[in-house]
Amino acid sequence: MSRTSPSLLPRISRLVEDYGGNLKLARLRRKFSAETVAQRAGISRKTLSRVEQGDPAVALGIYARVMQVLRLESDLEKLAADDLLGRKLQDASLATRRRAPKRSEASSSPDRDPGGQEELS
Repeated sequence: MSRTSPSLLPRISRLVEDYGGNLKLARLRRKFSAETVAQRAGISRKTLSRVEQGDPAVALGIYARVMQVLRLESDLEKLAADDLLGRKLQDASLATRRRAPKRSEASSSPDRDPGGQEELS
């Protein structure tokens, strides 16, 4: 029985493919062979080929290991770093709470009767 992966939106598929292509370009700029990168990442050459093609079925951890070999691991911090939509949704759903009115010092003083007038002795 073969495993099927959920389909991605075309725009997301293109992004993943572009990402894989960028990793391949980074490898070539460093003049690393596919065998070297695969060995250092602890994966097969076939898996590296799938990464460089932007295969969405490859685990994110494998992409991270390839990035580490290429010294691009700091780019992982940029993933979902600023969630503008999430912040807007959260701010819109936050209910503003009304504060209770402040107690006046006169009403909390023990010398005063509940009517608000001082006792005269």
